Amino acid sequence: MGSTTVKVSHLGMMSHSHKLFVYYKDRSAVPSSVTSTFSSHRMAQPEWTRIFQIKANDLKKGDSWRLEFDENIKPNNPNLGWEQYIRNTGARFECTKCRRSWPSNRVMVIFHMRLTDGQGIVKVRPFRQKCTKCCTALMERPSVTSDNIDILLENLVEKIRIKCYHEDLGQRNRPFRRFDVNNSHEPLFCEACIGGFCANN
Repeated sequence: MGSTTVKVSHLGMMSHSHKLFVYYKDRSAVPSSVTSTFSSHRMAQPEWTRIFQIKANDLKKGDSWRLEFDENIKPNNPNLGWEQYIRNTGARFECTKCRRSWPSNRVMVIFHMRLTDGQGIVKVRPFRQKCTKCCTALMERPSVTSDNIDILLENLVEKIRIKCYHEDLGQRNRPFRRFDVNNSHEPLFCEACIGGFCANN
């Protein structure tokens, strides 16, 4: 299946000349064992969409932007002409096998963005973790709270203004809301650590 394009209308006093697009990438041949996780991930995407729609109003009027979830992008390896932004956030995970859940404050999220002739693209990838109790555990996608999505995307839009529009905004990243975590981070069960990316964040 190809990508499904969703056009997001601006609300209130937002200029009609400033268009925002959000793209969802559908997967084919998803194993039944991960169907529920994939469905939850797709259900969570509109929340990212809604908040990105609001935050993108700070960008240049007349430009159009689209947001993609892309699990193929890698930290510190953007394509030529693309900019990068990497942040950790707090989130919860749930194992699809045993239904155990756990919080983490070491959830890496990477963004790659590009602006060309008024057309902007943002690709986002939240990294996954797996259950430490199940022998055949799957990598699970994080469930990020609305507060932390808001903080991530506010910081992202500031980075877009700096990197793509060359605005001088200084350094002012909002810190994410942390979870009470009793256990230390487990690198062997973290997708970003396994890929050798966590140490670079």
